[in-house]
Formats: sequence, structure tokens, C-alpha cells
Amino acid sequence: MSHNTFGHLFRVTTWGESHGAALGCVVDGCPPGIRFTRADIQAELDRRRPGQSRFVTQRREPDEVKILSGVVEDGDALVTTGTPVSMLIENVDQRSKDYGDIARQYRPGHADYAYDVKYGIRDHRGGGRSSARETAARVAAGALARKVVPGLVVRGALVAIGGKDIDRANWNWDFVHDAENPFFTPDPASVPVFAAYLDGIRKAGSSVGALIEIVAEGVPPGLGAPIYAKLDQDIAGNLMSINAVKGVEIGEGFAAARLTGEENADEMRMGNDGQPIFLSNHAGGILGGISTGQPVVARFAVKPTSSILTPRRSIDKDGRDVEVMTKGRHDPCVGIRAVPIGEAMVACAIADHYLRHRGQTGRILRIANRE
Repeated sequence: MSHNTFGHLFRVTTWGESHGAALGCVVDGCPPGIRFTRADIQAELDRRRPGQSRFVTQRREPDEVKILSGVVEDGDALVTTGTPVSMLIENVDQRSKDYGDIARQYRPGHADYAYDVKYGIRDHRGGGRSSARETAARVAAGALARKVVPGLVVRGALVAIGGKDIDRANWNWDFVHDAENPFFTPDPASVPVFAAYLDGIRKAGSSVGALIEIVAEGVPPGLGAPIYAKLDQDIAGNLMSINAVKGVEIGEGFAAARLTGEENADEMRMGNDGQPIFLSNHAGGILGGISTGQPVVARFAVKPTSSILTPRRSIDKDGRDVEVMTKGRHDPCVGIRAVPIGEAMVACAIADHYLRHRGQTGRILRIANRE
């Protein structure tokens, strides 16, 4: 299987399967001299880790990262050398027997049939490479990407589950990481609503989708290019590559189609320090494919988990009509754990464009720090 790599200068290759011995990533192109700790990587993996509440898969994986190459120790820190950084995460709680009954069956809504048609073989144990388990490696790479751009802060939040939306008037970034918040929601009032809703979904043996919003602050103006290297193009591509993602929008996104030109245009005024001030951010921090210095805002939609207990009609490899009921441990809403994955993919895109800009122009862009 090819096409396991994304990025141009900050280039990430992931490897491994859901039920293999391990998975991981190789980050090639990370500049030398980037300081970080293993705890910086582990903290992001812990946010994505399964089994942390009843609302996600109960597979028990510690997701302990091992950093194998590309760094030297300097006291308590690790410093990149400019050579490939390889990171490994072992799988310790696989239960491949849960998938024995569907070894020759195609799960509706899953990648089973498409993989078999393309490759003539598929790994039925948890979906192999099509499993969201692969995204742990992306989160590790994204933790390193955050260190490449000085002052970059990338945060994400879950803003809807199924037909239940948050109240944006209650938005609180600090609450997203609260120990009493299993949903990455920024709205404290949404927790009991989401909990009751998902309990019903889970007990019914079904699943539901979600909408996640990512906000990147500290993005310097000037990243991206107008035609085939738009910053929003690569952010959208990175987010679309996440398992189960079916839609991406930047800024107002699809809602912009319902606005007038007067409503949608982000007006500008000159600040007292000689730097422009934007009066709104409908564009999501990107104009003509190039960052403006405003926060970059992206949202993506995650479909309901395809592996469910409810029987569904399908076919098998032998061409027979069958009824499929997937056993195993699955997320009733896989979008919950997609929040740190989305953050990682946005961070990787921005880091890549930061290095590409520096390589093309020889200039290091400074953060605008303006609203």
C-alpha cells in the first residue's frame, strides 16, 4: 500500500495496523534545534487515548510513545538533530477474535469492500490501516509540529453530537480540558445533554456523528500560496484524510453561501501600531490561500461509527447476501476522540507551510498578534 505520507517539508509517514504489534510515525524534515520532551508528546496522546469514559471504545491502550531516532538528550529535554524523528506506540490490547465472524463479510459503511476491490486482500482485524487506531501516530507527529512555529497555539472543541449542538454563548476553552468533561465540549451545559443522548445511542447498539472545530492562533500572516499550495487547501486535505471525516469547512464555510457580500467581507482598519486590524473573521484567517494573521478556523464533520451492534444488510466475499452485526469495542461517537487528531493535522499543515515559506523566501514570518 502506497500513499502513507503527507506534507512537503514537514513530512510525516505513518505505519502500522490496528491489531499489529505496534504503529508509529517517521517525521522527516523537522528542523534541527527544536526542543521538546517526551511528556510533550505523551500529553497529546493521552488526550486521544481510548477507554477514558463510557462514551468511547473500551479498548485499553496506554499509548506510551517511544522516541527512537532524530534527537539527542540535553538535560531533561530532547533536541532534534534534523534527521528523521521516529516514534513508536505499541498495541497491547488487541482482541482479533472479535472479528472472526466478519472475516469474509463487508461491514456496511466501512472500508471493507473498497479495500478488497482495490488490493484483493484486506485486514479484517479492526480494519487494519482503515482503523482510527492509526491516528495515534498522527497525534504524535502533531505534538512535534506545534514546536516548529514559534507562538503557535492549536485548540479544538466538539461543537455538536448528532442533532445536539453546544450553546456558543457558553464557550469556555478552559473547560475543554476539564476532568469532568468527557466530550471536549467548550460548553459546560452541554455535558448532561450529550451524556444522556449518547447513553441512549450506546444502549441501542448504534452510533452517531459529530462536528469538531479547530482554532489555530499565533499563525503568522503570509503562509500559503495563491493557486496549488493554498494553506486552507492543505488544512482541508489533512482533515479530510482523518478516518470517518465526510466534510470540511474553513471560516464561515458553507454558511458563507447564504451571506451577502457586505456581510461576508472582513473589513479592515489601520491600528495605532501601523498593523492592520480585521473587524471580523468570516474567512477563517485565510484569504486567497494565504494566512492573514487572524486565527485560522476550520470545522470537520465525522460520520457515525460504521461498526455497530445493530444488524445491517450486506454481502460477503463470496457474493452472498448476509446480515452483519459487528462485535468488539467501538466508539458510539468516534468524533469525540477526533478533537486532538484534528488539532494535530492542522498543526502539521501550518508547520509544513511555515517551513515552505522560509525555504522559498528566506524570510521568517513574525506573528501578527492582532484580532
